[in-house]
Amino acid sequence: MAAALARKYFPSELIARSAGVRSGQVDRFVHDVMEEIGIDMSVHTPHTMDELVATSFDLIVTLSEEAPAAVDAKNYEAGARLHWDVDDPTLEEGNREQRLDAYRALREDLTQRIKADLPAHLTGVKANGSQKS
Repeated sequence: MAAALARKYFPSELIARSAGVRSGQVDRFVHDVMEEIGIDMSVHTPHTMDELVATSFDLIVTLSEEAPAAVDAKNYEAGARLHWDVDDPTLEEGNREQRLDAYRALREDLTQRIKADLPAHLTGVKANGSQKS
């Protein structure tokens, strides 16, 4: 979700990749809540850190509790690192709408963090995501 949102708000300013600590399955709830805001995730397949070819990055953003240690173990180089402590919507119990609400909350949390935190790491972008003149 975070990589897709970063590409939406900063389409020509960055190359965003998503990789998890563990392998995962396609999550239909992710597809549904991203489609609500016009992002097509139908071609997205989850990837693990083991599948990354690059080992050097301008910025690494971690989302899970175990991700910072996994990044350290891989000896990735990064110009900057951010860790965002976010809620895991897969832990939400309840009916379909309650679970979707948890995914929507994560989507909105990530959107706010991306718009607030990424511009400082991108050249030519103001804090609100618009282009500097």
